[in-house]
Amino acid sequence: MPPSFLPDRLVQPLRTAITEGVAAYFNDRSQGEKPVGRHPDGLFGPASVTWRVHGDLASMMVGGIAALLLQMLHPAVLAGVRDHSNFRADMHGRLRRTARFVSVTTYGERSLALAAIERVRRIHGGVRGTLPDGTPYTASDPDLLAWVHVAEASCFLRSWIRYGEPGMLMADQDRYFAEMAEVGQALGADPVPRNRAEARALIQAMRPRLRSDQYTAEVARLVLARPASTSA
Repeated sequence: MPPSFLPDRLVQPLRTAITEGVAAYFNDRSQGEKPVGRHPDGLFGPASVTWRVHGDLASMMVGGIAALLLQMLHPAVLAGVRDHSNFRADMHGRLRRTARFVSVTTYGERSLALAAIERVRRIHGGVRGTLPDGTPYTASDPDLLAWVHVAEASCFLRSWIRYGEPGMLMADQDRYFAEMAEVGQALGADPVPRNRAEARALIQAMRPRLRSDQYTAEVARLVLARPASTSA
């Protein structure tokens, strides 16, 4: 949020400038990408809580970074990113592609949203390997996808409450998880939380599997680095 000492006449222009800057950062103009338009015939719609929560680019960026840091605490998620992507050389690109997926599934036409989900499912099908302790993993594992989903939805919601709607009704928070469950299920996640209580329970159940080591520290350094250095 803009500093409280700014006069009102400067607050909205500053917010607009920040939003436009974030939008430009997450759309690859060299590939002809533009911000996704809002289509009422998508997975959600103008009356959805998801449109409201995902509508502020600045808070979504904060929530997205938090989600990525949380997701990487799961060894299998971290291994999938480390072994099957070029995140070290193109962290910006990875963040941009993730942001565009969220934007398309939130606001895009239903056919485009479903096509984006199917594309991610195909990618997940080829991501598999073995952890250092010999445990096999695959990105299409429903349990693993459930962790990625709940971490993302929880962080997006918390960021929106913190920066956009501190007084958000509990019923709307539950409704957000219920709406987002459609995306999680379409991606193959199971179980998928449909309210705050189920989300908390799933995160708590996952805690014994989470780890923080030199690899998670490396990801954190890359994610939190300045944009110019993430592509070095």
